[in-house]
Amino acid sequence: MRGVEREIARQDWTGMRCGCGGSAEHLAGDLLQLAGRGPGHQPCHVSLEDHVWSAVVLWEPAPAVTSVALAALADGVAPPAREWFLDLLQHLVAGEGTAGESASARRGLDLPQLCRDRAVQGSWLLYAEVMSNRSVGAGTAFEILTVVEPDRARLQRLREIAADWLPVCCRTGMCDDGQRVSDR
Repeated sequence: MRGVEREIARQDWTGMRCGCGGSAEHLAGDLLQLAGRGPGHQPCHVSLEDHVWSAVVLWEPAPAVTSVALAALADGVAPPAREWFLDLLQHLVAGEGTAGESASARRGLDLPQLCRDRAVQGSWLLYAEVMSNRSVGAGTAFEILTVVEPDRARLQRLREIAADWLPVCCRTGMCDDGQRVSDR
């Protein structure tokens, strides 16, 4: 069993409420499909919008999905799946709040902060992604780091080293406008 399967297996999906209103149990299969571990053994895009995240809030499975996304990056999933997991991770760390009607909100959990905290633990994966010089992944990984990396000097040094392959917004600091680290 690879890391992504182990991370999916360790989560209590049935005990979580999904953004769709039902149990989050279906997310385990969706994440396996996204990683290319489903029936066809090829990465298959599955949108988790309105299940895990929306433009405004995150739902209860968000921290678990953050851990699965990091495990997928560590596993070295196929390039399309890498991009999908990086995009997903970006939505999760940029979350603005916890769904008000959720059990997480009733317990006072800050789901976006929990996702950012988990992403910090996997920041080495994001640094490796930036330094790999993969076209889309490098920019997305850098943008995630602008949200979660507390060492701004380290981030600036990365920006200088990777400037030749980062998108303009990352090279110029425009993507830093939404940084959350300073909010801590």
